[in-house]
Parts: sequence; C-alpha cells; structure tokens
Amino acid sequence: MSKQQQELFELKNKQYKAKRRMQIKVTVLLVCLLLVIFAALMSKAEAKTYTFGIVPQQSATRLALQWSPLLEAVSQYSGHFLEFKTAPSIAEFEKRLAQGQYDFAYMNPYHYQVYSEQPGYRAFAKSKDKKLSGIIVVSKESDTTINNVRDLDSQSMAFPAPNAFAASVVLRGYLAQQEIDFNPFYVGSHDSVYRAVAAGLYPAGGGIPRTFQSSTVKDQLRILWESPGFTPHAIAAHPNVEAPVLAAVQQAFLSMGQDEAQQSLLKALNMKGFVAAEDAEWDDVRELGIGDTHH
Repeated sequence: MSKQQQELFELKNKQYKAKRRMQIKVTVLLVCLLLVIFAALMSKAEAKTYTFGIVPQQSATRLALQWSPLLEAVSQYSGHFLEFKTAPSIAEFEKRLAQGQYDFAYMNPYHYQVYSEQPGYRAFAKSKDKKLSGIIVVSKESDTTINNVRDLDSQSMAFPAPNAFAASVVLRGYLAQQEIDFNPFYVGSHDSVYRAVAAGLYPAGGGIPRTFQSSTVKDQLRILWESPGFTPHAIAAHPNVEAPVLAAVQQAFLSMGQDEAQQSLLKALNMKGFVAAEDAEWDDVRELGIGDTHH
C-alpha cells in the first residue's frame, strides 16, 4: 500500500470513528431525553389533583373565566394542580363545604365561621387591602321613589341566598335594626340579584362592591346604601391537606401580582393580590353572633 493510500485509509478510518462517536452521542442524548419525558409524564400522572371550590356568587361560566387562569398560575408556581370547582347554588356550595368535598375553598366570612368549626377548614390567605361590605342596589329609574333605606319599608327585596354574608346577612340585620319591614326573596347569585333589580322584578337587592363592579347591568343600577367593612372572604384549606402542599399553595397565592400577566389575572377578579391570614382574623364576624340565618 502506497503512502498516499495509507493516509487515505487512516483519514477514512478517523472519519468513520468520528461518525460512530457522534451516532453514539446522539443515541445517548435521545435515550436521556426520552427518560426525562417519561419521568415527567409519570410524575404528572402520579401528581394529585386538589379541588378548589369557589362560592357561586356569580354564574359558573363567569366564575370559571375569572378564576381558572389564576388557579392555573397558582398551580404552576406551587407545583400542585388546583382544579376549579363551584356549585349550582350557594345552598349546594354550603352542603359540599359541610361534607368537606373541597380541598381548598374561597368562602364568605359567614361560611368560614361555620365550616372552620366542622369539618375544620383553616384560612391561610385573604384579599389584600380589602374589607367586605354589603350594598343595597336599586334601579337608577327609582330616583324619585327610593332615596333612602326607609323607602324600602313594606317592599320586596332580592338577595343571593340566606347565608350570603355581606350581600344578605349583614344587610338584613341592618334593615331589622332600622325596624324596616321587607319581604326577602332568594334568587341564587349576586348576578341574579342585579339582573332582577335592573329588570324591575324587585325594587331593591343585596350585593357586594366587587361583584357589582363586574356586573353587566351595573349601568342600570345605583348603590343606595353600603355597610361597614368586615374581614373579607377566606381562602381556606381542608384539614386533610398535607402541610407541605398547603405551604406551597399559600406561597403561590401570596406571590401573585409580581408581573403584568399576574396583575391582569387579579384585575379580572377586582383584587389587588393576597396576604397571609389566620383564623382569628374572622373573630369580627363571630362576634356578630349570627348563628342560623335562614329565618
């Protein structure tokens, strides 16, 4: 074999070995990638889903549009998947809370007073810079007939549900204190109250500022009276939720609002963000001694 042939042979041999090394590297990388994908799929398959119940102050469709993107962001941040849940009515929501069906829940102060006792939900967050107040709304066209709460004497009024805290319990208590006689009708949600009053089915109804601001008929209504503020809705966990999971979810909620994308999610809920909360913060509600408010 000539020197030139020898050099050509060695060159081809080097090229072959280099090609084989590259093939081996690519094969190893592909195997590693497949293992990572497999592990991720297995982890996702094994990951537990936690239900997050939202009090049905508004329609399920509206609640899903408002809350699902936020819960998705919290899920990504915490590493624990939170599934949006609600109920067809506040009464059904109360039944599910009593049965402990939700791992996490966003509930009104009255609900928290009741269900922190049994089954033992524990608050860990609440809306930032906010107090919860009730409002009495009337039609804008009623400005000549209804100018103060005394004009509601002997009238019918729409409320979301008997135990809707600020939108029903607080308002009914205030009207009773003022010795104003009225006939309460429970229409299922805040949205239903606003639509019923706007349509002239009832001269007045109860709600809260947050849901009023997002109502599609707010331009047809005006606020007649607003109550003092109370500790707002609780974000609470069922006692069976594991401590590390609760800590991660709490931190995720507290971190919401750090960038424009998260701020837009909060704006959809008319919220500024969340702060840590403890059970004792709802003692202002417990001091009202509300008890059973169905009658």
